[in-house]
Amino acid sequence: MTQIIPSITFNGNAEAAFNFYKDVFGVEFTAFMRWSENPSCDQFSEEDKNKVMHASLPIGSGGIMGNDFVPVMPGQTYSAGNNFTITAAPDSKEEADRLYSRLSEGGTAMMPMQITFWGGYFGALGDKFGVQWMIHFDPRTAG
Repeated sequence: MTQIIPSITFNGNAEAAFNFYKDVFGVEFTAFMRWSENPSCDQFSEEDKNKVMHASLPIGSGGIMGNDFVPVMPGQTYSAGNNFTITAAPDSKEEADRLYSRLSEGGTAMMPMQITFWGGYFGALGDKFGVQWMIHFDPRTAG
């Protein structure tokens, strides 16, 4: 069964926001990574390297994820109100591939499905309606 997780992009204050949410909901991070942990971070400023690349908090039977905006491609800008992504976390690699293929039909493939440096199988896309999606299968937690 695929789990749907909202992801929020912040403009430099993700750490403060996620520490606030952690306190409000009384939970602990299941993941917290800075952009400096990205193998491609040599292109980032020292300030950007210290920003949050990924934070994840479990809340109830779901959770929230988030990060700080870092412009990794020319022309990218942060825009409040357009800073949400939906993550689909299927329970198999095959379902991840199917979701990526179907959701990207008529849309924009941003990162093809691939094994990442953190061990997940991950891809990112924009669908034909302008909704941003991340597909993430974690083989380490597959049942």
